[in-house]
Amino acid sequence: MAEQILDQARDIFEGQIDFEGQKLVELLVNAALTLVGAIAFFVGYFLQDIKLAVYVGLIGTAAVFVLAVPPWPFYNRNPVKWLPVGGVTPPANLVVDDKMFK
Repeated sequence: MAEQILDQARDIFEGQIDFEGQKLVELLVNAALTLVGAIAFFVGYFLQDIKLAVYVGLIGTAAVFVLAVPPWPFYNRNPVKWLPVGGVTPPANLVVDDKMFK
């Protein structure tokens, strides 16, 4: 029972995202943080309130953090198919830099 719960927790926290998912996260984070920064700047500028601008920036950054950090399932749409572990034996007489390895 405890082992099953531990395995589920491990799967949740380990997280798997593929290379396309990493590319998508990078694009989303760059675009979202740029947008959040612009919105925070304009809110602060037009309302002349630096405190509100900082809060808008912090809340937006927290939202981007929630969007980017957890391994959401849509970040693993193209999983990598790794080669199986092979039982290939090395060559019997391997020569490297004029040294013989057996």
